Amino acid sequence: MNDKSEVELLQELGDTVGKPTIEGNPRMSCRNVDVFYNKDSQAIFDVSVDLAKNEILAMIGPSGCGKSTLLRCLNRMNDTIDDCVVKGEIKLDGEDIHSKSIDPVLLRSNVGMVFQKPNPFPKSIYDNVAYGPKLHGLTRNNAELDDLVEESLTKAGLWKETKDRLNKPGTGLSGGQQQRLCIARTMAVKPEVILMDEPTSALDPIATATIEELMYELKSSYTIAVVTHSMQQAARISDRTAYFHLGRLVEVNQTNTVFTNPEHELTENYITGRFG
Repeated sequence: MNDKSEVELLQELGDTVGKPTIEGNPRMSCRNVDVFYNKDSQAIFDVSVDLAKNEILAMIGPSGCGKSTLLRCLNRMNDTIDDCVVKGEIKLDGEDIHSKSIDPVLLRSNVGMVFQKPNPFPKSIYDNVAYGPKLHGLTRNNAELDDLVEESLTKAGLWKETKDRLNKPGTGLSGGQQQRLCIARTMAVKPEVILMDEPTSALDPIATATIEELMYELKSSYTIAVVTHSMQQAARISDRTAYFHLGRLVEVNQTNTVFTNPEHELTENYITGRFG
């Protein structure tokens, strides 16, 4: 067993190992991304990675390693945090998301976010899903809006359970149903990318399995990036896995490779439970 410290292993890292970039045109790309809090505290160091079309990219690593921070960079959620500075280049379909021509509100409709804890609006089930399309003027009349609400709830696997109580509060649903409602709400604005920050950590195993099955079905239409503390979940659902450590992207590769034959010792140490 190697006795080198985590810091020594990071210092030897150099470039990220594996395959952080893809052939062809990625749906999203990050190049040399650094994130700072309060100028003196750096949370992300020189991260470059692609998100391919119609794939699930899982981000794993110990708590505080920067995976959620990077996820929030992808739709500029970090803009809402005082003294947070993001440097480097992040593109969606080849366009710089930090360009002055990009409206952050519209960006967040194209790059939707599902959070760790279900957060339905204090509105009816129908209005939770209809809120975004109304805000962005995506439908021309009530009939189109009705169709979009049904389509989104159906994609989220929630239509049969809610079609007879659309006017009931979304907060009255179970935890797993609330999370699927939040996914339906995200899909209703026709995003290209869906970001998920530990979307099942607050759910029981049955609800978790339902969300995982839904994620797998959704990748045929969306690019999905998911932060998870569950290595088992990453192994079950993702096409590629990215391992983060102390703010650095250590390794990105096909999920099977990361879990069975990792290229970096830090990744192997985390996978085998030596730290984390």
